[in-house]
Amino acid sequence: MAAVVGTRHLRRPAVLAAETVAVALCYYGAGRLGLMRELVVEGAIFTPIWPPSGVAVACLLIFGLRSAAGIALGALLVILSLTTFRPSVLGSLAGNTAAPVCAYLMLRRVGFRNDLSRLRDGLALVFLGALTAMLLSSTIGVGLLVGIGKLAADSFWPVWLAWWVGDAMGVLLVTPVLLLLRTLRRPLPLARWKEATGLALSTLGIVPLATHSSVSLLFLVYPLLVWAALRFRLAGSMLCALFTSVLATLAATDEVGPFAELTRVEIMIKLQAFNGTMALTALLLSAVITEQRNTRRSVELACQELAEVLEHLAAGEPPPGRPVKDTDGPPPQDNQRSP
Repeated sequence: MAAVVGTRHLRRPAVLAAETVAVALCYYGAGRLGLMRELVVEGAIFTPIWPPSGVAVACLLIFGLRSAAGIALGALLVILSLTTFRPSVLGSLAGNTAAPVCAYLMLRRVGFRNDLSRLRDGLALVFLGALTAMLLSSTIGVGLLVGIGKLAADSFWPVWLAWWVGDAMGVLLVTPVLLLLRTLRRPLPLARWKEATGLALSTLGIVPLATHSSVSLLFLVYPLLVWAALRFRLAGSMLCALFTSVLATLAATDEVGPFAELTRVEIMIKLQAFNGTMALTALLLSAVITEQRNTRRSVELACQELAEVLEHLAAGEPPPGRPVKDTDGPPPQDNQRSP
């Protein structure tokens, strides 16, 4: 027994260490992907979508607060890949770690469900996990740049806005996809695979045209999002939104299609407005559809149970699940003595 207990005690730190390293590597890999495309605003370089924010929030929602160490380690690796270690690195590290932790605490406070099966879960992820919590990382990061003299004070707000929106987009686009990929279990039926193939081919044909055409055709992606949300709910709509956002970011950083002949600030505003409205549409529409389907299933189950009860009552039988009274037993004893 002592050997078994000792093995269990040794296994816990090993699992925690492996989990921390895995989270750090995922964060670092997402950071390297995000840094492949950059925009310059007021002399500061930022990423239109910062995937590590979404990875961090998803890891916290899945594993809990114990993954905060892996997030901090991953953020440190990303920072050290860009610059040498200095005291100011600790401030950026604190901001990048505190923002997802704050998002996790607020989401758990309001009873957030990882399956995003309710409209309130989608609203919580948008307004608490993305828009509110990511204020920490942008404020600390940009404030630190101004404090050490790397950024002019009058450039604070444009850079702060770009930083904040990039982190928020990472949460809106990446976190739902990771949460859903973890819960996928059953493969689609053959008939659904045919429709999924049609949706995928339509997306591969329309999205590159909409994001790279000199004519402004970005609105063409919204019917695809509606189709994906109606038929494949959150998994389909968020994958479609993520793919569209990646292609739109590529077009914006290359300054082609609807982003040609625009200033850097105009490109940032147009790209982030498009990504934001698209992610909100996909997330909230899918959450509404999922909630309605769950409600319909609950009503159908209640109607089925009621029909079974009525059938038993019509046949003179007791409803299922209720005990049958014993009427053949002896009559109750009279406790009073006869005179």
